[in-house]
Amino acid sequence: MAVRRLPDNPSLERLRKQAKTLLRQALAGDPEALGLLAEFHPRPPRTPRLSDAQLVTAREYGFTGWPRLKAHLDTVERYSRAPHRVASSPDLPTEFLRLACLTYGAEHPGRTREADLLLSRHPALATANVFTMAATGSADALAETLAGDPALARAQGGPFGWEPLLYLAYARLRPPADARPGTSDRHPAEARTPGRYLAAAGLLLNHGADPDAGFLWDGLTSPFTALTGAFGGGEGDQPPHPESLALARLLLTAGADPNDSQTLYNRGLGGVFTDDTAHLQLLLEFGLGRGSGGAWHVRLGPTLPSPRQLLREELSTAALRGGPRRTRLLLAHGAEVDGRGGHPAFGGHTPYELALMNGHTEVAELLAAAGASADLTELETFAAACMRADAAAVAALGPDLPALALAQHPELINHAAEQRKPGAVRLLAGLGFDVNHLSRATPLHAAAWNDDVETARTLIELGADPTIKDAEHGATPLGWAEYGGNPEVAAYLRQAR
Repeated sequence: MAVRRLPDNPSLERLRKQAKTLLRQALAGDPEALGLLAEFHPRPPRTPRLSDAQLVTAREYGFTGWPRLKAHLDTVERYSRAPHRVASSPDLPTEFLRLACLTYGAEHPGRTREADLLLSRHPALATANVFTMAATGSADALAETLAGDPALARAQGGPFGWEPLLYLAYARLRPPADARPGTSDRHPAEARTPGRYLAAAGLLLNHGADPDAGFLWDGLTSPFTALTGAFGGGEGDQPPHPESLALARLLLTAGADPNDSQTLYNRGLGGVFTDDTAHLQLLLEFGLGRGSGGAWHVRLGPTLPSPRQLLREELSTAALRGGPRRTRLLLAHGAEVDGRGGHPAFGGHTPYELALMNGHTEVAELLAAAGASADLTELETFAAACMRADAAAVAALGPDLPALALAQHPELINHAAEQRKPGAVRLLAGLGFDVNHLSRATPLHAAAWNDDVETARTLIELGADPTIKDAEHGATPLGWAEYGGNPEVAAYLRQAR
């Protein structure tokens, strides 16, 4: 049975309507509806009832029955939070926390600096309540507070309805001296102590905080856990926690499950990719790819990938984005060489196919040596040759493929820029691909976001227009570079205008 993915932020009312529509279509003899009944109902009835349609709807999404599906929706509602939608507050502790923590949606340059300034002006905010104590790592005050009421370690509150451990893990306060010149001495002395977050986290965990604490961002069924907060990354390439690896190790030692799908996405597909393996080494040390998946798998069941599938996703990510260090590490820990990742970005391809199609020669060689297989179409073979900037291989494929590829995949040059491949960009431009091709953005936008001066320079030399605005935000490549905090390419683009 081909199980479908449940929609993000699922609605019980919408699923009820879906079941009623299925029933109506089945009673009318619709072949597709009857096929669903035959595929997903354990004993397809001659005359289905609403309960049969609900059972099929539930099983279509991987649940054993309608009650289990409803229980899942209750769980989603219980853990759903929308920190990025929380409005500013006149209450200073609430506003401080709102500004101090990652929300994955409300970030803007200087946002956490506003929290630093607020703390500089009002030092008492650091110990205003258990949540600000956690966010500032005020361990001494936290110890005294928890001694009086240990239950506060698992209390939910503050602007986001989080537990204290989450405010600690998602806090991104700068060192006090960076907050405002001449004001560092106004912070509590404890707030300048290295390792203060570890001390505060240890106190919370010793008083019963859940090391797997987390929330479902706007109802998405991939939990944003304390581990996720510690590692950062993801949309907008958010910074890691100032005590990232040490905090993550503390959480894992306390029992946090290493099969953390959102952490892996944030440090792989979902952010600016590097071949750094520190987070993977730590998660693998504590059992990534093994076990049952922990508390969140118990809560969310079939909506989360299995530990084994997470390793497939990671190897596919390393192949897609070009990570030889990650590839070696994952293969050494038993990742299936031909295991397919389920994310749409992988297109159903094996890791080896992804590495070939994206011109990641070293990764492809590692996978081939491990026994990987590939089955590429002519167009995919053409794309692979272009991405590794192999002009001879492109010519050997004949004169018709470039025109066909240009007609069907004009965005190939954008992809080459995204993958930091100036040689591929130059080859594709010579084949007629437009250096200013605008899909969501132009190739120059991609180079700007990656702080990739070499690719940006290649594009400008080939005639790229730095004044074109992207289709989503209306920003130029320079705007992307400045928003992403990429000084080198921003400086180059300023003088290239």
